[in-house]
Amino acid sequence: MKKLVLALLLSSVCLSVSAGPQQEKMKTCNADAKTKALQGDERKAFMKDCLSASSADSGLTAQQNKMKTCNADATTKALKGDERKAFMKTCLSAK
Repeated sequence: MKKLVLALLLSSVCLSVSAGPQQEKMKTCNADAKTKALQGDERKAFMKDCLSASSADSGLTAQQNKMKTCNADATTKALKGDERKAFMKTCLSAK
């Protein structure tokens, strides 16, 4: 019985630690709606579109999406040379 309870506790911890792609999409959509200060029906419509939209990145792997994001961030910060390499290394290794 103790082993069963322990196994259930460990499995629930493992499930709560890793957010799935849909949960990540929900976080992103929520953040976007908050940034745009949407409320009520506007927010509902935005969230529906955001969550159901098939992303242009859908064919990319998680690492490719991360590379795309880090690259865009480095470009926005106008990083060049060694600074850019260091930033990309840190950004790509971050979880």
